[in-house]
Amino acid sequence: MTEATTARKRGRGGGGAARRAERSSVSFDTAKYIERNIPNFEVLDEAALQVIEANAEQVLEEIGVNFVDNPAALQRWRDAGAEVTGERVRIPKGLARELIKTAPSEFTQHARNPERNVVIGGKNLVLAPVYGPPFVRDTAGGRRYATMADFQKFVKLGYMSKWLHHSGGTVCEPTDIPVNKRHLDMLLAHMQLSDKPFMGSVTEPSRAQDSVDMCGILFGKDFIQENTVMTSLININSPMTFDDVMMGALEVYATNNQACIISPFIVGGAMAPVSVAGTLTQVLAEVLAGVAYSQLCRKGAPVIFGAFVSSIDMNSGAPTFGTPEASLVTYGAGQLARRLGLPFRSAGSFCGSKLPDAQAAYETANSLNMGLLSGVNFMLHSCGWLEGGLVADFEKFVMDADQLGTLHQMAKGVDISEDAQAMDAIREVGPGGHYLGCAHTQANFKTAFWKSDLFDYKPCETWEDEGARDTRTLAATRVDTLIAQYQAPPLDPEINAALEAFVAEKKASMPDAFI
Repeated sequence: MTEATTARKRGRGGGGAARRAERSSVSFDTAKYIERNIPNFEVLDEAALQVIEANAEQVLEEIGVNFVDNPAALQRWRDAGAEVTGERVRIPKGLARELIKTAPSEFTQHARNPERNVVIGGKNLVLAPVYGPPFVRDTAGGRRYATMADFQKFVKLGYMSKWLHHSGGTVCEPTDIPVNKRHLDMLLAHMQLSDKPFMGSVTEPSRAQDSVDMCGILFGKDFIQENTVMTSLININSPMTFDDVMMGALEVYATNNQACIISPFIVGGAMAPVSVAGTLTQVLAEVLAGVAYSQLCRKGAPVIFGAFVSSIDMNSGAPTFGTPEASLVTYGAGQLARRLGLPFRSAGSFCGSKLPDAQAAYETANSLNMGLLSGVNFMLHSCGWLEGGLVADFEKFVMDADQLGTLHQMAKGVDISEDAQAMDAIREVGPGGHYLGCAHTQANFKTAFWKSDLFDYKPCETWEDEGARDTRTLAATRVDTLIAQYQAPPLDPEINAALEAFVAEKKASMPDAFI
């Protein structure tokens, strides 16, 4: 038996202790990743797509992109046939497109529980939680800097959330842990507290390597060289700048066969043109360069076409979310990604509101539905986002996670089977009757309609008798309920001890740093 096979068997619940823990664990449903049975919404015709693609190629050839403080990257581009002047890389027409042909159109990200593996690409949609906020908020403590305890609580909520397929990455930024060490605690939390797939660290290349090394312990070193177990976010410093930190992390992940989301960070009017077509041109140029570079690091490395898009309030300079312009960019980016044969990442529970209020609900609903209809394959930030991404909110996390169920239901499309046609029901009821007691309703009522686990549909009198609780109050109660029910998924004790020893040794090898 190989090292990889042995480690994977242990990591997936092997051993008597793990099996006993599994038998005694709380049972809960987790939905499979979404497989769309509805068409994508497309806003660009063939002529428009060709114009944007030609303009993006022109940007790469005439203007170029910067690879900052990364001599090795510049040499890779020279060897590939690009023109390199200083840190500026000009990519001849067609070169980037030729290089990205080796990137897979879809790939499997393995979880330590194989039942939670996800397939990213095709008609699939994988939902992952909010990423990166330095602050958290809840009804009890208000807005505050995030701690490791907050991070662990979010990972537990993500594990318990039926409609979430992915544990995510930096669900919040635990500011009580040194900057150079917190990635170790975050990864350990994902590995111990959940058995859903997760993301690696990108804040420094050595931290990306730590992520790979920890996955080698969890899954087996041989296994991760042939299989993808992490998806990680590589942001481009728009406009058209690839810094050494993000590219260094990309190099680590790509060479180790781990997936990267190549994602321009676009705030229209500040980091990209104010026009939809201009923004799409820049997005495509940046993604082409980033994906091509991943293939220079390792042909066949899994990669995702990313597009984080918001507009800007021209009076305050604050980013805005759920706007028509951002939707149009996202729909168009989805079309461009599909033409390249790449998985697509965009959308989320975006809002600019300070609280999970009506503004948050409107903007979030617009953003989530846009993600479903634009053909997104990996949706980061699908729940918990508040205040333009500065805050991860516990109540909004479960509110959004509940609403992700509507995306699952919508994606099923219209069932046209004989049973769904309901002709027997229509005959049975006839004119003037009702369907409540007919045979078809009795056979199908339990599964016919999606049902919220959070919203209150009781009569007003009952609602008032129960305290007239608003949605945020109901969500706070649900947070407490899920955390009270939480039990960690079984993990082989030897692997758990090896992970904790790795983290302890890495932490002891360096002094604390908070910048």
